[in-house]
Amino acid sequence: MKPAQIKQFFSTLQAANPHPQTELEFSSVFELLAAVLLSAQATDVGVNKATRRLFAVANTPQKIIDLGIAGLEDHIKTIGLFRSKAKHLMEACRMLVEQHGGVVPADRESLEALPGVGRKTANVVLNVAFGQPTMAVDTHLFRLGNRTGLAPGKTPLAVELKLLKRIPARYLVDAHHWLILHGRYVCQARKPLCQSCSVHAYCGYKLKG
Repeated sequence: MKPAQIKQFFSTLQAANPHPQTELEFSSVFELLAAVLLSAQATDVGVNKATRRLFAVANTPQKIIDLGIAGLEDHIKTIGLFRSKAKHLMEACRMLVEQHGGVVPADRESLEALPGVGRKTANVVLNVAFGQPTMAVDTHLFRLGNRTGLAPGKTPLAVELKLLKRIPARYLVDAHHWLILHGRYVCQARKPLCQSCSVHAYCGYKLKG
């Protein structure tokens, strides 16, 4: 995909959705962090269903700690891998209280030091909560980067770095939202909806309809 095509690709997505948002429900930076941590290998719909119950009773690191591991597990047991996620979230809450005064840090190093928080989760928090131009490469972004020719790469990190390099600065803050939504609803894994795709003219997918 050439620079002119990339610009048209994102200007088209921007025109259709000027202010894209994550589909995870949250009302604070901590709620966002917790929701993203819980979302690994789970749908946003499933995570939202669980966090509505959880955040109603515990929506700060200290309140999660006070809930206890059994109480936390009970609130998120509908999510896959809930036991390991509960352990990670509980440990992350303890670190937030002990090392950051209960406040979610705004730097990558501190975020990635939290249990259960990898590069992708840190990127989501840095982007959504703090407005940084990061690229959280999930399965959708990895697929789109390779399928469209936008940012081919053999690893999520390779795709991330190439996306950051190739996407014009004016689109960077919102780009990962557009790509996630496009991958989730249009450029789907098994059968991409090329006939109804608004950016098909700029896409390098050879088998598009």
